[in-house]
Amino acid sequence: MLIYEPHDDVAALLEIVLQRLGHEPVLLQGRITTAAGLDAAVIEPGDAAGRAAAAELAAAGVPLVFASIYGPSRDLLALEPVAWLVKPFPLRALEAALAAALGVLLPS
Repeated sequence: MLIYEPHDDVAALLEIVLQRLGHEPVLLQGRITTAAGLDAAVIEPGDAAGRAAAAELAAAGVPLVFASIYGPSRDLLALEPVAWLVKPFPLRALEAALAAALGVLLPS
């Protein structure tokens, strides 16, 4: 599970949460060299690097979850994210978005 989050503290929190949910988080450092093996991505699309990563991943068919302080924009919604979470969001919302991205049903 790829994470792109430009703020170190938020990236560390996302990494911990994804590990607790049983995922193997990979922090994006620089450019994406391949989307092979990525089951989904949590992206902060608020800067140019995040938007570029999102576009590349969407083109490769990787399900996207956007997590941003900004609300949805038309150009980014065109990438068809599974979810758009506006920070701060409850961790349960992240869990539900990741389950949807992976096609997993959550227990009720």
